[in-house]
Amino acid sequence: MNVTLAVKQYISKMIENSGPGMKVLLMDKETTSIVSVVYTQSEILQKEVYLFERIDSQNRDNMKHLKAICFLRPTKENVENLIQELRRPKYSVYFIYFSNVISKSEIKALAEADEQEVVAEVQEFYGDFIAVNPHLFSLNLSGVARGRSWEPTLLPRTTQGLTSVLLALKKCPMIRYQLSSDMAKRLGESVKQIITKEYELFDFRKTEVPPLLLIMDRSDDAITPLLNQWTYQAMVHELLGLNNNRIDLSRVPGISKELKEVVLSAENDEFYANNLYLNFGEIGTNIKNLMEDFQKKKPKEQQKLESISDMKAFVDNYPQFKKMSGTVSKHVTVVGELSRLVSERHLMEVSEVEQELACQNDHSSASQNVRRLLQNPRVSELDAVRLVMLYALRYERHSSSILPGLMEELNRKGVSERHRRMVTSMVEYGGKRVRGSDLINPQDAVAITKQFFKGLKGVENVYTQHAPLLQETLDQLIKGRLKDSQFPYLGPSSLRDRPQDIIVFVIGGATYEEALAVYNLNRTMPGVRIVLGGTTIHNTKSFLEEVTLTAGAGQAERVQRAGGHPNRR
Repeated sequence: MNVTLAVKQYISKMIENSGPGMKVLLMDKETTSIVSVVYTQSEILQKEVYLFERIDSQNRDNMKHLKAICFLRPTKENVENLIQELRRPKYSVYFIYFSNVISKSEIKALAEADEQEVVAEVQEFYGDFIAVNPHLFSLNLSGVARGRSWEPTLLPRTTQGLTSVLLALKKCPMIRYQLSSDMAKRLGESVKQIITKEYELFDFRKTEVPPLLLIMDRSDDAITPLLNQWTYQAMVHELLGLNNNRIDLSRVPGISKELKEVVLSAENDEFYANNLYLNFGEIGTNIKNLMEDFQKKKPKEQQKLESISDMKAFVDNYPQFKKMSGTVSKHVTVVGELSRLVSERHLMEVSEVEQELACQNDHSSASQNVRRLLQNPRVSELDAVRLVMLYALRYERHSSSILPGLMEELNRKGVSERHRRMVTSMVEYGGKRVRGSDLINPQDAVAITKQFFKGLKGVENVYTQHAPLLQETLDQLIKGRLKDSQFPYLGPSSLRDRPQDIIVFVIGGATYEEALAVYNLNRTMPGVRIVLGGTTIHNTKSFLEEVTLTAGAGQAERVQRAGGHPNRR
């Protein structure tokens, strides 16, 4: 069960099917992302694809010496663009691949437009999702909810994305969904409907134990996306933002031109692949080792690499080193910037208090620590708000809650009203009233020993105590202990055996911390294969936007039902 491999194989097959000769790859906005995440441009160039174009681009030249491979989502707009293209073809022959099921009527419309008979092939290749890691996929959709209901246009899109993952992995699963979420039930029914309607597509060889699709809702665990992260991939996304494996480093002080945007892809970056899930201290050590290996070749100029700033100086002073190893200069820059942000924003202290809020049950200690950090001028607005949110979720109904006092502290700190309002939105989104599971379990509140990892001077990393709720849910599922009363089956039948192939989907977005938990379960549970997906992959910023959109749309809908106007008295 490898989603990256599945998409790569589809793309290779498209290119092979078109035979030898020069080719153009014609895509839309979404399929461009789908392809770019699994293949680099240079890899595709080696397969005689010399041009990449968008189907919606108006100023493409006629190039009759090229074959066109079209990889498109089956949307009305794309079909319309394709009809216009076929009426006045710019290329010699067209191989058309849709990333999902296309209707017979649309095929007919394309056939009628193909008066010059340039279409050689029309097929469905189910790569309708972003394969982020081999066991992690995203649909790049945000704002999927209106209050507790689906944003109407995004339920069909999510259904398409999820069914295409099932088809790409060749799985016809049984479905379990989170009972406390109406959205999870609706998505389960919608997927089931497609499986029933397209039963011939889902007619895969039966396995002894049927695969399982588990549908969860982000609101059941609003704590995980609020925490600072300390493993490489998760930390990069949290502090710098990973978008289709790209990081924008243009705001980094003194950044060189070629490093303003960098790509981090485990498919073609060995260092990244090896360090994806390691913690920050270990990565610092690994970069240091990598550079020391190189230095051994230059004994005269031996330098001591003591801290990340030493390393940056070293890289800047060796243009040939930069040339030889773009990878290293990229990672030194990224780790250097992470290190700068950690110290500038006091993230080690902030993270320690976050972990205490998420994992322990000492209200008086937590109150003091949150208050102390709010009064620290070096703690950023985002970090102050996330601490208050974690406090509000953790001690929502505590008899001695100091939430009003903390809100006042935020006000004094000059935190914007928009950010302060988000605290209430967060409790509405993921508070006790909404959750279907036991996210906060007082019995587990064992004071966990603080563990520090000291690898490199300048990088001191506190190990994370927090484990996402998803980890516990999957553990229960694998052991056959996940309660039907919390996660019922859709339809009459249920699994008697321990599941082997599990696809987990989180409505409202998954996180890299959850991807790490899945990676570890895959590694340590023989015979179990798990793939995780979400409507998107969140960091704290994107999660706060999601919650704000959800709360705003929900409020507007409630007001509309009541026949009034929002915010008018």
